[in-house]
Amino acid sequence: MGNSRSGALSREILEELQLSTQFTQEELCAWYQSFLRECPGGRITRQQFQGIYAKFFPDADPKAYAEHVFRSFDANSDGTLDFKEYVVALHMTTAGRPSQKLEWAFSLYDVDGNGAISKSEVLEIVMAIFKMINPEDAKHLPDDENTPEKRADKIWGFFGKKDDDKLTEEEFIEGTLANKEILRLIQFEPQKVKERLKEKEKNP
Repeated sequence: MGNSRSGALSREILEELQLSTQFTQEELCAWYQSFLRECPGGRITRQQFQGIYAKFFPDADPKAYAEHVFRSFDANSDGTLDFKEYVVALHMTTAGRPSQKLEWAFSLYDVDGNGAISKSEVLEIVMAIFKMINPEDAKHLPDDENTPEKRADKIWGFFGKKDDDKLTEEEFIEGTLANKEILRLIQFEPQKVKERLKEKEKNP
């Protein structure tokens, strides 16, 4: 049948991805073809990944956030994502169980990869999120979360941590599952964007 060079996904990788994600063989094969069109070498670089993100947020600056997302999925830290890492990333952010998504969110916020989150790391990711918020949407944010510093303080406060404390993965996941407010604050989901999407559904 040919190998991955000729555009076919190897049987082992296909079976492994079907087991570890909820995607079908047809979906995986179709994504592989489009992945190879975008990245003929079979690997996606940080710059290419940032370029894909930029298309999603044309009126914002997603570069810093995209870099953190890329880092969290670059399993072997080689500066590129292969198809397997890319699909696991897709699965984690879209179809994964809430606990799986939070495991990924933890790795996103654990900037230095030491297994714990500090308040400064929360601030770093929140600052990257704020660069993606349209200035018009930012005007409508509540007073206690309308700057990166205020939002980081609010998140940290919900976990009941002192400024120099650290947050373990278990504390992060349990706290976030128990409090929907934390989940809202750690994600990039400005309220106005949600409202616009709802309007589009009503008036396509």
